[in-house]
Amino acid sequence: MTAVAPLSPSGRPPTGAADEAASGPGKEPDGAGTGTGTRRSRRRLTPYWLLLPAGLWLAVFFVAPLFYQASTSVQSGSLEEGFRVTWQFSNYTDALGTYGEHFVRSFGYAAVATGLCLLIGYPLAYMIALRAGRWRNLLLVLVIAPFFTSFLIRTLAWKTILSDGGPVVGALGSLHVLDVTSWLGLTADDRVLATPLAVVCGLTYNFLPFMILPLYSSLERIDTSLLEAARDLYAKPATTFRKVTFPLSLPGVVAGTLLTFIPASGDYINAQLLGSPNEQMVGNAIQKQFLNVLDYPTAAAMSFILMALILIMVSVYMRKAGTEELV
Repeated sequence: MTAVAPLSPSGRPPTGAADEAASGPGKEPDGAGTGTGTRRSRRRLTPYWLLLPAGLWLAVFFVAPLFYQASTSVQSGSLEEGFRVTWQFSNYTDALGTYGEHFVRSFGYAAVATGLCLLIGYPLAYMIALRAGRWRNLLLVLVIAPFFTSFLIRTLAWKTILSDGGPVVGALGSLHVLDVTSWLGLTADDRVLATPLAVVCGLTYNFLPFMILPLYSSLERIDTSLLEAARDLYAKPATTFRKVTFPLSLPGVVAGTLLTFIPASGDYINAQLLGSPNEQMVGNAIQKQFLNVLDYPTAAAMSFILMALILIMVSVYMRKAGTEELV
């Protein structure tokens, strides 16, 4: 049976019933759809409003300087005459031809330092994540404690540690380690300062936390029941590490190596304080061109070459060793 709206004393349906009948069941009153649509559009725009401060920051302090450097890299002239955009792309080829050795040396030092950080940092991160127990927080504080001190002061401290006649150099000499490193070209006679070994030691020490923290984060998320299952299946500890632990920690390995290699490639403090002119990296050459020679186009071109080479190497590395969490 169909429900009939009650009649008013005049024999007509009530006004509310007539409106409801006109609008039909399930329909919203006039104006309600507009309000709902406004709320939905606001919800859609909320993520963009939240991203706006970061976008403005990147636009002002990254994108704009990047375009300015790009225009500077194709300029010609001098500081006295002024620089003009003449699309002089020869700045790039001249920079590569003059400072190609600096690029090779920078990437070589950064690669060695990254490898040492991985060899030192992985066992430490493994111990903190899976074996430290109640000492975990204390060990993490000790890992990041060097950040409480200036990067410059930490590097200067290594000049004292590796000073000629110091205990470290004396111990290495008595163990005939310096004879081997001298044969490899890492040190010079009985000296460690002003040698490639000193620069690599400084890079390794300063960027070691950048390796340990991603490794710890990745190892800490491993489900320990998987390790117990491997032991229940009579897997040896080495097999468990090779088949279970290390593959599951690859996201941390990839992130740690990137966070270490990229800043180490452009570093110039360690080479400036711990090395000699023979150990100068590309960062030192860029600094010299900007501040001493005042050749801004060449310095800008070198900066773009360094950035492009790092992007290419990182892209290839991510494709070869990337994981689902990073690629």
